[in-house]
Amino acid sequence: MDVSAMSFFEPARPHRSARGLFAPCGGTPVSRAAGECRRGPRAAGLFCALVFTTSARAGAVDFAREVRPIFQKHCYECHGEEKQKSGLRLDIKSEALKGGDNHGPDILPGNAADSPLIRFLTTEDEDEIMPPKGKLSAVEIATLTAWIKEGAVWPDGIDTARLEDRRDHWSFHPVIAPELPAGAGEANPIDAFLDATLRENGLTRSPAADPVAWVRRVTFDLTGLPPTPEEVAAFLAENSQAAVVDRLLASPRYGERQAQHWLDVVRYADTHGFEVNTERPHAWPYRDYVIDAFNRDTPYDVFIKEQLAGDVTGREAATGFLVSASVLLPGQIGADEQSKRLARQDAIDEMVVNIGQTFLGLGIGCARCHDHKFDPITAKDYYAMQAFVAGVEYGDRDLHPAEAAAARAGAAELRAGLVRVDQALAGFAPLANSGAERPMVNARENVDRFPPTKAKRLRFTIKATNNLEPCLDELEVFNTDGINIALAESGAGCRSGGNTTVTDRHELRFLNDGRYGNERSWMSGEPGKGLVEVEFAEEQTISRVVWGRDRDGVYSDRLALDYQIEAGDAAGGWQTVATSGDRGKFDPDHKPPAPPALTGLGAEEAGRAAPLLAERSGLEAKLAAALNPSQVFAGTFRKPDAIHLLNRGDPEQPKEPVAPAVLSALGEVSLPLDAAEQERRRVLAEWIARPANPLTARVMVNRIWQSHFGTGLVATPSDFGRMGFQPTHPGLLDWLATEFVRGGWSMKRMHRLIVLSAAYGQSSRHDAASAEKDADARFLWRFPNRRLEAEAIRDSMLAVSGQLMETPRGGRGYDLFSQRGGLSGFDPVETLTPENRRRMIYAHKVRREPEAVFGAFDCPDAGQSTAVRRASTTPIQALNLFNSRFTLLTSEAFAARLLTEAGDDPVRQIRRAYQLALGREPAPAELADTEAVVRAHGLAALCRALFNSNEFLFVP
Repeated sequence: MDVSAMSFFEPARPHRSARGLFAPCGGTPVSRAAGECRRGPRAAGLFCALVFTTSARAGAVDFAREVRPIFQKHCYECHGEEKQKSGLRLDIKSEALKGGDNHGPDILPGNAADSPLIRFLTTEDEDEIMPPKGKLSAVEIATLTAWIKEGAVWPDGIDTARLEDRRDHWSFHPVIAPELPAGAGEANPIDAFLDATLRENGLTRSPAADPVAWVRRVTFDLTGLPPTPEEVAAFLAENSQAAVVDRLLASPRYGERQAQHWLDVVRYADTHGFEVNTERPHAWPYRDYVIDAFNRDTPYDVFIKEQLAGDVTGREAATGFLVSASVLLPGQIGADEQSKRLARQDAIDEMVVNIGQTFLGLGIGCARCHDHKFDPITAKDYYAMQAFVAGVEYGDRDLHPAEAAAARAGAAELRAGLVRVDQALAGFAPLANSGAERPMVNARENVDRFPPTKAKRLRFTIKATNNLEPCLDELEVFNTDGINIALAESGAGCRSGGNTTVTDRHELRFLNDGRYGNERSWMSGEPGKGLVEVEFAEEQTISRVVWGRDRDGVYSDRLALDYQIEAGDAAGGWQTVATSGDRGKFDPDHKPPAPPALTGLGAEEAGRAAPLLAERSGLEAKLAAALNPSQVFAGTFRKPDAIHLLNRGDPEQPKEPVAPAVLSALGEVSLPLDAAEQERRRVLAEWIARPANPLTARVMVNRIWQSHFGTGLVATPSDFGRMGFQPTHPGLLDWLATEFVRGGWSMKRMHRLIVLSAAYGQSSRHDAASAEKDADARFLWRFPNRRLEAEAIRDSMLAVSGQLMETPRGGRGYDLFSQRGGLSGFDPVETLTPENRRRMIYAHKVRREPEAVFGAFDCPDAGQSTAVRRASTTPIQALNLFNSRFTLLTSEAFAARLLTEAGDDPVRQIRRAYQLALGREPAPAELADTEAVVRAHGLAALCRALFNSNEFLFVP
């Protein structure tokens, strides 16, 4: 048996094998009698790997008799059915030959020397040697070596374990409408399914809830606000649950409420996140889109398509979904290409993760580094999903592209109009050295007008400046006919006293090239000083000089300049025509310059200048709109990146290219490598939204169910995979999913169906016997009451106190903090203003910065997706809700409202307070107790107590 390829032994020394045979590990032994060998034992004290000579073994190594016992004894504990460390499993043929995550395949049939399995068994590296304890004997290593060298023969059908088909999972099976349970009759099918499960578990449904409790419950669930006393009274009079539900579904408050659940899942915020956490000033149109989509009852399949490819249908804001997660900005990424590649991978990963968990209820991101450990998602699947969004970048784009394009097309004409008007207005600028103070020097545009003067050249001397080397964008000299004679194309030449040259940016030739902008300007070679001179093609009569640091206004920093302008005649004499001496004093806080004013003009000149000023104002407004159209942070689209399968998720270890394709366990939809960017997202959206997708409808009806009962039929709403929870009522889940699709994917219809069920309308009262069988009421033998979310608490306090501002709905978010982004310093805004009295969904949401008062009520910070909100109980909650400035202000406002509506009578005030806050009349005992409190401590004290009561804070 030849082991010449095995090079892991020490230099030769005599040794004897465990069975008394000498092992020729490099060929024929030197002397069998002397016990010499060409290579010695391993450092660990094991004998040479070849224990038997070729003549000592009869036939090939038998896997079942010789190899598998070694695996069972030493390997199955970490690489068997229970565990697969490093992704390696050795009890099943297909998995063993595939190998581990970062070193597969580990078994190379016919090549023992290069097989990682043998290397791990024989290495001297303590961090790599396997197994970590209980090393294999030389005999066992020799057996495995021989087995691999002979071809690693592993007969089919002899494995003692069976590889579970990960696709054989309930959530991957097609959605098939189940038969209704026996005896369903005319009952709501939801109740039929739930009652059947209750009977199986020896449980019964609770009696119907009190009417006031029901109307408060459904109003909170559908709108996030309490019903008014008038709405409660109307329901008690009409007793029509359907009418109440229809009214609530038609309310604009419905979309505000349901959108909050969705924004939790997709991690919406108005800042970028990470360390710098800068503002996303144009993120809010996506939030408004989601609210509007719920209010319009956009079919859910359309809702999906718009968020993935809304640019196809003109729903530009909808694709804010793709870029709703955190991202590193370019300035936060290392300048090296490796850092950029890693950051790009992280950015695309956020999109894939969002798509997977939001629409499919799957953690696709787990396959970024290796095949998913539990679900049938391979690493190739993951990168194929990446390819669908490989052309998406985090960034702003036009909210109304067609309008913006038309406006930009007219920008050049508007600019030309401004130049024309400015040239005309320049004739009305105050004369230099006229005795009147002229405007302060500014960085953008300065006009020096003087009496007509004959000149062959003009010299501009800068004596001092406040900011490094002086810089001039464009130096223009106008003759009395209004023609710029300093242009190089008119034959003018220029020279300077010294230059700082940056090729194609700062060069002397840019001083008079006729193009504005700091990107083409002259810069002095001396800090604080400089000189330029322009010589005209012929002597001219000049009357005006126009200059600036940046005529396009990109660099708008304040500019202080001490300068002198001289005109030189043909004979060589120089005459000063303007200086900075009569200009306003430099003020670093001065705002950008206003348009030319009529200051110092006579009546006749002012009359001629006024129409020009009006025309200029109109042109500037149109130009500003053209150059700054409405934007939305909804991603920009370009040619897709080439996506490769990455070894261990490392962008520095690319393997084969990967084309766009859906998860292989759920379909066979794919596109070529060169597919267009928009087509990729459109195809992905169509696949997710198709009725045959087994996950899409199930995931969404489960989210809707959770919004009403606190827990979904599947308690892990963003994980329908093998590590998620099984559905408590699988038949009901599938019936709801099929009904969802059959009903045109209408979300309002699904809400209506659920809240009009008897299960939803039952009491939440506790029953000890039922609780012993089902403590968490997962089988819904009672309605599971729950605490309101942070937003609903804040909004309800404003509503009850009469402070809630219903309009404007949407738009730029109001401030909860003193700043809208950054590293720190987020001081809360504690006063009530018309802006921050709007619903909390319209607040500017700072990522990873909890709101000062209601952040304690488990309000997510958008750092991660929040599919289920926690419902903790902490002392901070009580302290915030009782002592915060917000509570004090709303309590005082509530008290003022009670005085207005109930007058000075404490009894009437208390009754009205209970009606507004709790939707009911106070009991006699409550009335007696609270009257004493009101008389002793004032009405605001009662209002604070009601805001802190469980009855106010919990859905009944």
